[in-house]
Amino acid sequence: MKKFRMGTLFSLILFLMLAACSQEGEITQVNIGEVTRSIFYAPQYLALEEGFFEDEGLDVELQTIPGGDKVMTSLLSDNSDVALVGSETSIYVAAQGASDPVINFAQLTQTDGTFLVAREPNDDFSFEDLKGTDFLGQRTGGMPQMVGEYVLKQKGIDPDNDLNLIQNIDFANIASSFSSGTGDYVQLFEPTASQFVMEGRGHIVASFGEESGHVPYTVFMAKQSFINENEDTVKKFTRAVYKAQQFIQEHSATEIAEIVQPYFEDSDFDLLVSSIERYQSQGSFAENPILDEEEWNNLKNIMDEAGELPADIAHDELVNTQIAEDVMSE
Repeated sequence: MKKFRMGTLFSLILFLMLAACSQEGEITQVNIGEVTRSIFYAPQYLALEEGFFEDEGLDVELQTIPGGDKVMTSLLSDNSDVALVGSETSIYVAAQGASDPVINFAQLTQTDGTFLVAREPNDDFSFEDLKGTDFLGQRTGGMPQMVGEYVLKQKGIDPDNDLNLIQNIDFANIASSFSSGTGDYVQLFEPTASQFVMEGRGHIVASFGEESGHVPYTVFMAKQSFINENEDTVKKFTRAVYKAQQFIQEHSATEIAEIVQPYFEDSDFDLLVSSIERYQSQGSFAENPILDEEEWNNLKNIMDEAGELPADIAHDELVNTQIAEDVMSE
């Protein structure tokens, strides 16, 4: 009887060890390259902190790679599996004749995320006030710059002739350059915009997100080959994103800020709350992962207006909505 018990115990231990190894083998690593660290991407950080990716058996590694061109280079060279960046980058890649196109599969934000920050306070701001000023812009061909120019033109401002447009500063250094004295106006993401206000270094006078309408501003994308070979992984990834999007819609800015604060250790907590509230109030966080055709066409219109649309590529060529639709129908 003793031998039987010992044998049973050994078998049980062996079974548990094998089960553990099996479970460990089911964990899939996914490397994300995000274009910047911003509270604008709160749903992503929430999905990480709340374990939504982990619940799907995904071990997600996040790397911040400033600049859309650099993020795309990382994705195309397989240093990143998934990129979080503006959809315009997928159009640029496709227009170059890529044999393995980059496919948008889960939208995260649906408006521009930048705010127009003035050096001096102006309670009666009008876009006409920009004429003759120094405007610290973003990278040529990037979504912030294209949306900025689109809005200015809609307001009757010619970016090339009505103001001095400064575009020779790297994305990562724009805020510090404005802080050190460059420009009268600048486009900034949150929480940097609100931080400048809190510190008296700037004043928010307009929202490019409110002015430009819905657009696939930041989207999770991957190479077509990666999606074909890892369809189940991409679906799990999208499911985690959708859970986070639902959470964002159902909880307060304070609750969300408490969860994502580890990603913004140098930011004041109240500042994070106000930044999230600002994005929530203007509907910046996408309610679901679907990038619809109307948003895609709005993106192309903005790119075309900026003279940056290299090819008129149809929605169904670079956007996969089936994965998101499947996840949402579960």
